[in-house]
Amino acid sequence: MQPDKCITMCDLESFKIDLKDLKEDVTIREFDLDSHFFEALSDSELNAGNLHVSLSIRKAAGFYELLFHTEGMVIVPCDLCLDDMEQAIHTDNRLVAKLGKEYSEEDDIVIVDEEEGILDTSWFVYEFIVLAIPIKHVHAPGKCNHAMTEKLKELSVARSNDEEAEQPIDPRWAKLSNLKINN
Repeated sequence: MQPDKCITMCDLESFKIDLKDLKEDVTIREFDLDSHFFEALSDSELNAGNLHVSLSIRKAAGFYELLFHTEGMVIVPCDLCLDDMEQAIHTDNRLVAKLGKEYSEEDDIVIVDEEEGILDTSWFVYEFIVLAIPIKHVHAPGKCNHAMTEKLKELSVARSNDEEAEQPIDPRWAKLSNLKINN
């Protein structure tokens, strides 16, 4: 099966799954995501990336199990130098969908309106990607923007000198530092 591609005008329709129409026990969907996917999502914090998503949907009695396997990379700003950097993504996620009276989400269970029967997985894919990004993202040692790291060092030294000059030392700590000097 060829992966669905988000081409220039990604409309996210390929991410909508008609659960009532699934006939097989297991259905496989594959998606190749690029910057057009992130642009098509409103309120997306990510702007670029190159990812492959494999979605396995298993139809069981009373529910659907969706297994997402995502790997690739996204572009995020480095926490130190603010230059863009590639962040590797590799994640496996599970979602259970059931048909019910109205749409709702709780933990990893989604209730889909049984009248409509359509589950839009685009936002789930996006959330899985965002959750796979580490809290701290920094270039490998030596790869940060040298000019920016030098400026940060310069400003942090200047700031620490200003703070030391402005704040009087608490007399209790001054006595302790005298003990340190005398020993």
